[in-house]
Amino acid sequence: NQFPHLFMLTILPSAHPLYEHLGYLLGYPDPAQDLYTAPELPKDIPRIQLRLAGEKRKHNEGRVEVFYEEEWGTVCDDDFTIHAAQVVCRELGYSDAVSWSPSSKYGKGEGRIWFDNVHCTGNEKSLAQCESNGIGVSDCKHTEDVGVVCSDKRIPGFKFVNTLTNNINSLNIQVEDVRIRPILSSYRKRNPVTEGYVEVKDGGKWKQICDDEWTHMNSRVICGMFGFPGDKRYNTRVYKMFARRRKPTYWDYSINCTGNEAHLSSCKLGHTLAIKANSTCEQGTPVVVSCVPGRAFAPTPMAGYRKAFRQEQPLVRLRGGAVVGEGRVEVLKNGEWGTICDDNWNLVAEVIMTKYVFMTIYGCVYENMYFPGMGPVHMNEVKCSGFEKSVTECPFNMDKDSEGCSHEEDAGVRCNVPAMGFQRRLRLSGGRNPFEGRVEVLMERNGSLVWGTVCGEGWGTMEAMVVCRQLGLGFASHAFQETWNWPGAVNADSVVMSGVRCAGTEMSLSHCLHHGEYLSCPKGGGRFAAGVSCSETAPDLVLNPQVVEQTTYLEDRPMFMLECAYEENCLGSTFSSTPANSYRRLLRFSSQIHNNGQSDFRPKASRETWVWHDCHRHYHSMEVFTHYDLLSNNGTKVAEGHKASFCLEDSECDEGIEKRYECANFGEQGITVGCWDTYRHDIDCQWVDISDVKPGDYIFQIVINPNYEVAESDYTNNIVKCRCRYDGHRIWMYNCHIGGSFSTETEDTFPGLINNQVTHR
Repeated sequence: NQFPHLFMLTILPSAHPLYEHLGYLLGYPDPAQDLYTAPELPKDIPRIQLRLAGEKRKHNEGRVEVFYEEEWGTVCDDDFTIHAAQVVCRELGYSDAVSWSPSSKYGKGEGRIWFDNVHCTGNEKSLAQCESNGIGVSDCKHTEDVGVVCSDKRIPGFKFVNTLTNNINSLNIQVEDVRIRPILSSYRKRNPVTEGYVEVKDGGKWKQICDDEWTHMNSRVICGMFGFPGDKRYNTRVYKMFARRRKPTYWDYSINCTGNEAHLSSCKLGHTLAIKANSTCEQGTPVVVSCVPGRAFAPTPMAGYRKAFRQEQPLVRLRGGAVVGEGRVEVLKNGEWGTICDDNWNLVAEVIMTKYVFMTIYGCVYENMYFPGMGPVHMNEVKCSGFEKSVTECPFNMDKDSEGCSHEEDAGVRCNVPAMGFQRRLRLSGGRNPFEGRVEVLMERNGSLVWGTVCGEGWGTMEAMVVCRQLGLGFASHAFQETWNWPGAVNADSVVMSGVRCAGTEMSLSHCLHHGEYLSCPKGGGRFAAGVSCSETAPDLVLNPQVVEQTTYLEDRPMFMLECAYEENCLGSTFSSTPANSYRRLLRFSSQIHNNGQSDFRPKASRETWVWHDCHRHYHSMEVFTHYDLLSNNGTKVAEGHKASFCLEDSECDEGIEKRYECANFGEQGITVGCWDTYRHDIDCQWVDISDVKPGDYIFQIVINPNYEVAESDYTNNIVKCRCRYDGHRIWMYNCHIGGSFSTETEDTFPGLINNQVTHR
């Protein structure tokens, strides 16, 4: 009883997740990992210092730079391997290397090229121990500077050892970890933590930073690093009193940030501080920051209060990212959303936005891995100082909005977001890999937290999307209402959440609509619990609005030619009462459906379960693939149609991409990335039956994948809207556009479904 914490640890299984959490709270290192010991190098090995530098990079990647004989230089990519990258990363305090990049990917360096033809085994303690031509001996140019990508994970117990006597301020900060530790009781209970001591973990111990030379720019970087868009004043008197009561342990160095860094490790190391014997600073307090969270993460003491007026629409947004705070950057200009070309992309990522509520302004880094956009390229050759409140305030080449830029060059960012702890309240169990399994949630029941399952009834793609996002596993691949093959944890079979309905944009499953204390799940949990499989990539279907606009026409089709279409429910409700010698008036058009995502679009149903339609002599892989609706100007539906995916295939592809799917001979169906499927205007059911529609002005609307049967990275672009005028004899289609491509004000003039999100659920 004298050692309650030790007793608890001894009775838990070694793999129990609470093991690591308790160790963290008690300040102990992870027992499964060896603590770092500073390397002892032979006297004949040159003493060097390393850093990562360059453009368009995250804190754990960059051009390898070496400090030797009072000068910074680079490393040539000749004979460089992943083993050399491992040596570099470990020397910098990272646990491992992920990859390396030749040919000055992070820009050309300056100065000497210190190492060339480097040969490492991977076991060396320093890059200087690897075989090479000799330090300073090279025939390379800076176009051959090598770069590395290190693991995000730091070496436990890593301690920075400075071998430089001068130029210490040119070194990047190398510590094991950084945190904001709440000191005041009011902030300890908050999630996320926004105020407290700034502490660095060095040599396995947490240490405070002396505030003698601390600047506002340093605070700006710390807040941005943890996902907060700004900092504010705090009560210094309280923290001085606390520092007098509890003696701090200070780190040996000061910190020098410019204010534009996305992570503390990108800041420069300040000079060594002369810490007094009583371990206090001259001013007497450790560094404290008080950060301002964005609206999505701000504490809400008045949770039920909602502003009556309409929120101002932001001028910048992110699209195509798997998680909150990342994606392709789009800006609103002249009422239309467009992209930014990544030419000269430098500090732009640091100032992406102030009003984007999910992220920090400062903590963003460049990414060029998101799905290409559509529409105009609004900004090119953007040049930011790093201190603008929004990227729309940055100067750019107004004469070259899109000249020389394709959507393959659309700029994207990945930004820091506050750590909310959502991942710790959800897990996947029983799967063959970490990306699949039965969904188990941590819920409060009878005053204690217990793990349990989610009722599979009504579980769908949108709910699975939220689960995958919450766990940081990318996009949903499939949603399962039964999990027979994934037994999961035996003690978590009971249902603790039911009636879940998500819009697909929530950050946590607990934010979705669901039953409260009184659950309803007739089949129970266990094998009937909800499950998901996740994927790092997803398809993204986008309809070409110009093709719809250019191919529209009317056809009066005789009744005897519509029997098969009637069987497939492609005609108006008055068809059965129409005389056999009469006709139906059809609004016909072509649709060209592109896959702009990063994985192929495949039907949810396997080929063995496709339905054969004898009349048309083809298989349906998806019973409803598109909805066609004609709406009045007040949003009332006046005519409708639908199209089953009788043949999902690659009609055409971008240059260099081969077709993979063809329907002939019962072939596989799908749409390859970079390809499109064309449903021509002259095939059955590619129409809306307007026989009963009166002349007038209407809105024509097409929705792809309307039932969300297949997961996509972005559903908002699955809709096309057009203005339509019908005079009883002719029809005009104009102003066709993708849903969400215009401003809110413009979209409001197109009533009906604003986008393809299930907000009504």
